[in-house]
Amino acid sequence: MDLRDLQYFEVIAELEHMGRAAERLHRTQPALTSCVRRLEEACGALLFEKTGRGIRLTSAGKALLKWAQRTRFDVESARREISDIGRGLTGNIKIGIVPTAAQFLLPPAARDLMREAPDVTLRTTVALVDVLKPLLRAGDIDLMVGTGGATEPGFASQNLAEDVIVVAAADTHAIFDKPKPGLKDLAGYRWVLQPAGAPTRDWLDQTFDRHRIPRPVVQVESTMLLMLPTLIGETGLLSFISRLHLQAGRSGAALREVKLPATTMRRRMVVTYRDSGYVSPAAQRLIHLLAKYAHSPPE
Repeated sequence: MDLRDLQYFEVIAELEHMGRAAERLHRTQPALTSCVRRLEEACGALLFEKTGRGIRLTSAGKALLKWAQRTRFDVESARREISDIGRGLTGNIKIGIVPTAAQFLLPPAARDLMREAPDVTLRTTVALVDVLKPLLRAGDIDLMVGTGGATEPGFASQNLAEDVIVVAAADTHAIFDKPKPGLKDLAGYRWVLQPAGAPTRDWLDQTFDRHRIPRPVVQVESTMLLMLPTLIGETGLLSFISRLHLQAGRSGAALREVKLPATTMRRRMVVTYRDSGYVSPAAQRLIHLLAKYAHSPPE
């Protein structure tokens, strides 16, 4: 099989339309049709079937797509590894990272990496794990920094540190007038939280459910995690955020933890990469630095 045919096949499979694939690849439709025929002859099976105005992969096509992607990753990994031999810390790192880690871990880690290796370049994508994971699988990013979950085929993960999520409020909040506030006390105030479906929001809701206490009354919902500390400080609402935000001077707001074991959520912060992919020396160094600041956040 020709590598170029496999590359064209991936685009055709993605767009499910020969005309649009021809436009993206700057090739004629007859050329792409010939490409598909060569692959079908090599595989001994039909790869596409017609559907409406487009096409879709057959079972054989889906199997070939998996191997075409793996072949592309292997070729790219080989090229990068050979290119890196003898060059030291250099090259481009494509990293996807969740907002909390982007705010607290990446800046000092990137600073140190730039000092050690001025020629390294970074391309960052800040999003939640459900957005980043398809990018990692497709090879659009090299590393994904986020919360740990169940291990999936094709991925390998390395622990960075534990991230602790706690109830927090402005240090002037009335909740701190109570000697030992409990869940029932928390239920008496209004909150700013992520929408239902976000892992931390669901965990908090289920905690109240288990104790048969009404769920938090949410006055403000926000998908923008980096905005939560400011919202807490400005609105006087309770929230549920990483303890990293509570370190002096880190969030820009004077926040304080409502210390309660029942509402202390612990999760793993991990870096994930394709298990068959090449992790460059520069990327390995970045992982080391991220782990360093995950364990000992800078002042």
